[in-house]
Amino acid sequence: MSVAFVPRSIQRQREPEKGSIETMAYAGDVTAQQAWERLSSDPRSELIDVRTSAEWSYVGAPDLSELGKPLVRVQWQAYPSMTLNPQFAAELDRAGISKDKTLFFLCRSGTRSRAAAEAMTALGFQRCYNIADGFEGPRDSEGHRGHLAGWKAGGLPWTQE
Repeated sequence: MSVAFVPRSIQRQREPEKGSIETMAYAGDVTAQQAWERLSSDPRSELIDVRTSAEWSYVGAPDLSELGKPLVRVQWQAYPSMTLNPQFAAELDRAGISKDKTLFFLCRSGTRSRAAAEAMTALGFQRCYNIADGFEGPRDSEGHRGHLAGWKAGGLPWTQE
């Protein structure tokens, strides 16, 4: 599997215009809580954190230990250049991710994870969901993340290295 071919629609990561109806190129958006509930109840579901290794180290990462599941960590883009990872799909394959699983993609705030969900859907994965508010969520009035929405703000388990 290779993600070297990335459709232009994914490269642009364009948001739909307000009031427009567009067909999503993936299964849909979910909240962090909805993803946690499905990860808890569905043994064929996986959480894939597509952030950078720097983010995993300095910001923290979801902790799925109480579910007995590993967190799958595969960078969508490489830090610091933020170039697309051409081995993304191959790395998921090596991690045991198969087309019959339900996949939840997570990044900082939902943009990279959406692109990853779209890319894997284009490769034939049918149940790819984007955790829309990501790990840290949107910025608050002071410009800080991690307080309004997302995995951390939702009180879901996480750890910091």
